[in-house]
Amino acid sequence: MKKQDMNRDWIATARTLSQALPYLQRYSGAIIVIKLGGHAMGSDEGMESFARDVVLMRQVGINPVIVHGGGPMINALLDKLEIKSEFVNGKRVTDDKTMEVVEMVLSGTVNKRIVQAINRQGGRAVGLSGKDANLITCTQTNPDLGLVGTPSDVKPDVIRTLFENGLIPVIAPLGAGENGETFNINGDTAAGAIAAALKADRLLLLTDVSGVKNGAGEVLTELSATQIRDMTADGTIAGGMIPKTETALDALEGGVRAVVILDGRAPNACLLELFTEHGAGSIIRLG
Repeated sequence: MKKQDMNRDWIATARTLSQALPYLQRYSGAIIVIKLGGHAMGSDEGMESFARDVVLMRQVGINPVIVHGGGPMINALLDKLEIKSEFVNGKRVTDDKTMEVVEMVLSGTVNKRIVQAINRQGGRAVGLSGKDANLITCTQTNPDLGLVGTPSDVKPDVIRTLFENGLIPVIAPLGAGENGETFNINGDTAAGAIAAALKADRLLLLTDVSGVKNGAGEVLTELSATQIRDMTADGTIAGGMIPKTETALDALEGGVRAVVILDGRAPNACLLELFTEHGAGSIIRLG
């Protein structure tokens, strides 16, 4: 690369940092809950990029919380162990044998991979599940689904303690029942419940789509809760986007300031959303 080209790159970098200053100030001390899934979890390169972004957030005074899924990894191990997994209306039926695999993958392999990636970038991440310190208490979602839970109570004190010590929580979506059962929780649902309990400034739902689209297939950058309900009623929002927007509405009603549905495959997606004027994906607010 020519020296002149390198100078232009450095100038562009300096300009970008300068333009980001108001947003860095705006989010200093803010709590940002990020639901990690999709491409970033399956790709080593994507995981490295995501981890670097999270460490940068912590470095500039943001308190990030990572909540992750792990469906493909669970499926792979179930297949390897020749354990048949059934689904009802798209949701996994979780019996005792399946639950052992779910907990092994979520609290073990997936959680520690994310922790290691963040620590490798210079962060201080700590892995836990919703069972630790009674973080998430669940009720059974539907007897037909077995050990699938819906959060009934979230105690965020343990997360705040981690913040105070400069640590980054990485949380597997598992919870405990009132009788000591272990429940599998949908990752988006767990992230929304944690964000609401923390009264987070932002809940970022990283997906494999660019955001909420209108009938013409165009991404809508800003939406209200009323628009979400209307678009769901008329069928514009359908399929896999419905549970994500339902999570968004529940989180907003629980006290989260705003929810953003964005494409986790885009490089530096979280930084683009937080530290640039145009943001990324679709931001949803109550108003």
